[in-house]
Amino acid sequence: MLYDVYKEFPLIYRNRGSLVYLDNAASTQKPSIVIEALADFYFESYANVHRGIYKLAEKATALYEEAREKIAWFIGGRKEEVVFVRGTTEGINLLAYTLSSRLSAGDEIVISVMEHHSNFVPWQIVTSMRSLNLKVVDITEEGDLDWKDFENKITEKTKVVAITHLSNVLGTLNDIRKVVEIAHSVGAVVIVDGAQAVARLKVDVEELGCDFYTFSGHKMYGPMGIGVLWGRYELLEELPPWQGGGEMIEKVTVYNTSFRKPPHRFEAGTPNVAGAVALSKAVDFISSVGIDNIEAQEDELVSYILERFGELRWVSVVGSPKVRKGVVSFTVDGVHPHDVATILGNDGIAIRAGHHCAQPLMDRLSLSATSRISLGCYNTKDEIDMFFKSLENVRKVFA
Repeated sequence: MLYDVYKEFPLIYRNRGSLVYLDNAASTQKPSIVIEALADFYFESYANVHRGIYKLAEKATALYEEAREKIAWFIGGRKEEVVFVRGTTEGINLLAYTLSSRLSAGDEIVISVMEHHSNFVPWQIVTSMRSLNLKVVDITEEGDLDWKDFENKITEKTKVVAITHLSNVLGTLNDIRKVVEIAHSVGAVVIVDGAQAVARLKVDVEELGCDFYTFSGHKMYGPMGIGVLWGRYELLEELPPWQGGGEMIEKVTVYNTSFRKPPHRFEAGTPNVAGAVALSKAVDFISSVGIDNIEAQEDELVSYILERFGELRWVSVVGSPKVRKGVVSFTVDGVHPHDVATILGNDGIAIRAGHHCAQPLMDRLSLSATSRISLGCYNTKDEIDMFFKSLENVRKVFA
């Protein structure tokens, strides 16, 4: 167990004993190396990137492009395939608008019912705008992807399959390689929402075989406002720009503009340089701890959580997927999830309650909301025990 990792996180360390932070699917806390990288950039290296020819601008540019290279290494891609975005939401929107511009009326986009709204709403918008068909794959009663339904939904008209790597409600780990095999058999491209996976398990985009992979920095111990869209270079080259402005152009005349090659074609305007630099330090942190070690610890804690829940007849765990990573949603008999979260919060236990930006999934589960535990590398067995002690208070209050 990584019991001493919490010392790397100032907020967690200072509040040790009075705060148990179990809302990591929403956002992770930040280690000192990330916080210091943000401050150091503004103290020592701040300038706009790419166009300045003075030393400070060259230093900022070097840091920004080094961050791109490190993140590419972290996910098994190439530097020129990494586009900086604000987060997973922006990455999916970028793809929804650029890919749909090349589709014809009647073409199909396939997603699953377990998607976060960020992988639902953009596709609803573009299918409506362009007379495309949106198909939604069901899940099994256990919470796994329904593979029979998935195969039935894939046709020769399927052009895009967009799916989460790991459900933010059920913790279900989807078999992306199998998704890719089926989707590629009809020539469809595969987009993976990796927001919940990238900080919990090793991600190698080449091994997965997907065409696009996107994730947010703030869910992997990095800062808010920065994220990554990885795409196969040959596919990025075919896509039109999503936004227009400075930096992404080669030449502008009164009537025409030519655009730079990827990834810069998709980075219009002044980028979040500090965020990118700090995100590279989050990669350093995860690498120093070891992503395999993080995964093993979270797996151990998930098993312990499920074991403890199994002892409580008045609690129901939502879903029982074949492979669950880092996330456990639950309901307490006769108690609204918001009340559960409030009572736990009064004891310093931070969990999430609500629909978790996954209302279609909630409808499928016949639930309005759940309470959710989601783990980070700094969580310990002792903290899980504190959670269950506080959960007993919920039972007493509503007995």
